[in-house]
Amino acid sequence: MHAADGTWVRVCTIDDIPLLGSRVLECAGGDNIALFRPAAARVFALADRCPHKGGPLSQGIVSGDTVTCPLHGWNIQLDSGQACAPDVGCARKYPVQLRDGDVWLALSLAAAGDGVAAAEVAA
Repeated sequence: MHAADGTWVRVCTIDDIPLLGSRVLECAGGDNIALFRPAAARVFALADRCPHKGGPLSQGIVSGDTVTCPLHGWNIQLDSGQACAPDVGCARKYPVQLRDGDVWLALSLAAAGDGVAAAEVAA
């Protein structure tokens, strides 16, 4: 990863995230971050932990703008991290940008306690 502007870090290319799938940023000392790609030019970043029982959201099914937790079927909104009704809870959301085919993650909000500076995209 390469730091830019002191705030954003390039984490991968958009092609590194499968369409209707996810990639995981493994973070030293904190929750991993799941990058989701629900459409060709859209990416979202959430903590890879369901607010219900901590299931790995990156292993869930992406449909529209939600991901379904593989453990108990909770649906989580990708744009906000909020659980869909009737469930209640929220997965942490991280600011993400697409720049010329590259995916950038904001460090200013993500770095605190999550070890994002040491994160690497899992294969």
